[in-house]
Amino acid sequence: MRKEIKRLTTAQFAKLHEVNKRTLHYYDEIGLFRPLTKAENGYRYYDISQSIDFEYIRMLKELNMSIEEIETYRKKPTPANFLKIVNEKEIDKQIQKLKDIKTVMQRKKAKIAFCETLQEQEIRIEECKSERLLVYPYDFSKDDISEIFSHLKDIWGIEQIRMGMGSFISLDNVYKMNFDKYEGIYTIALNKKSVPNSLIKPKGKYLCGYQKGTWDKLPALYQQMLDYANKNNLQLTGYAYEVGLNDFVISDEADYITKIVIKIQEIS
Repeated sequence: MRKEIKRLTTAQFAKLHEVNKRTLHYYDEIGLFRPLTKAENGYRYYDISQSIDFEYIRMLKELNMSIEEIETYRKKPTPANFLKIVNEKEIDKQIQKLKDIKTVMQRKKAKIAFCETLQEQEIRIEECKSERLLVYPYDFSKDDISEIFSHLKDIWGIEQIRMGMGSFISLDNVYKMNFDKYEGIYTIALNKKSVPNSLIKPKGKYLCGYQKGTWDKLPALYQQMLDYANKNNLQLTGYAYEVGLNDFVISDEADYITKIVIKIQEIS
């Protein structure tokens, strides 16, 4: 009986440590932390003795260490290396946290000021800078957003979540007006910290649409953006990115402002 208690499924281990199962699956996938035993039926189990090791990994993540840094340290753990990391990372963590908070507040302040200038609906061409986006696949019709949120908080960090999240959809589905098939969700990277699943939204000219009101108005905005592109002989490419600009300062969803951007293909 005691032998069985020591062996835990992924769900049991996740519950024990109050962590999302997706986080354990991800650590297993990259080889950072894996179940210790494999039963005759093929199922893999964590051992209760792995709990301390897992909490050490969480502690190192809380010190703002990247996955690569944690892997490097775990290959050669020594007291000297540990003390060196702790002393450096504790200071770095506080500095980075303050920088991240400042960035979040500055961007939200700029968004609020910008929203004050918008009409109910606008379509225009804008020059946009290159941005690194953290992305995660998400099926709006099937996935539980609370579970995804918990997982992304573990992987991306709470300050990154506070930047706000948007969604992106393929142009093919936009042309088909198929808004049940989004590619996933994204957030603009706060810093250069290494995280899984990122892409570069290239600099250049973008067709931008702004809509005030509830999400049911977005299909009409998309159609008008496509009509605008067709009328002006614009070749669109990549994905359509959606993001809310003022959700953090409104109480009525009728005042919600959504921004949609689609890259315009450069003609050489």
